[in-house]
This record gives sequence, C-alpha cells and structure tokens, in this order.
Amino acid sequence: QVQLVESGGGSVQAGGSLRLSCVVSFYIYRSDCIGWFRQGPEKEREGVAVIASDGRTSYADPAQGRFTISRDNAKSTLYLQMNSLKPEDTAMYYCAAGPGIGGRCYLHPRWYNTWGQGTRVTVSS
Repeated sequence: QVQLVESGGGSVQAGGSLRLSCVVSFYIYRSDCIGWFRQGPEKEREGVAVIASDGRTSYADPAQGRFTISRDNAKSTLYLQMNSLKPEDTAMYYCAAGPGIGGRCYLHPRWYNTWGQGTRVTVSS
C-alpha cells in the first residue's frame, strides 16, 4: 500500500529551481509531522525541512532562505519549493511522516516512521 508518493525531481543547473510534491494518504497526512529529507552520494540521510500539523516549520541550515516547505490540506500534498539550487543539493529527496516528540517536529530522520520512495534531484555546475 503506497502511502507517500514523491514527484518533481529532475536535473537543473546551479541557480535553478524545482518544486517537489508528495501526495500523502489521508491517514498518514494526519501525522503530527511531515517533511522532506535527502540523501546525497555517500552521505547519510538528513532532514531538509519539516512542517507540523499546525503549520509550524523547521529548516536545516542549508535550506534556510532557499527552500520553502508547505502543505495543501485539501489535496493531502506536501511541497518543497527549492530555489537557488547548488550542486551540493544533489541528492535523493524523500518525504516522510512521523508522530513528533512532545508536540515538536524534529529534523532528524530517526523520528519519522513512514517514508516515500524518493525523487532524485541533480544540480549541475
């Protein structure tokens, strides 16, 4: 049963933009926290941006000021608008959902228990 489906990845030149989408099944969409994560070549998976059910957001330092996470509740869809892309943003991007800890959403992937299959982003210099 597919619960999170990402799309929107692709290849762009440095400075370009992409918008990632993640369609989330209704039950999973009700999770306290949903967000975007990435795993670059030979790197560990890391948090990019997360959003709580009340709309509060958190961003990793590399994403701050360039990426925007948002959600469309009517469509049960999560988005990540990525601007001013850099080669170091090259990675597989995943969306994931989790219950949160003490009412807060954290960026570390270990707090998320339902994952999509990912969409690849390649940024060339």
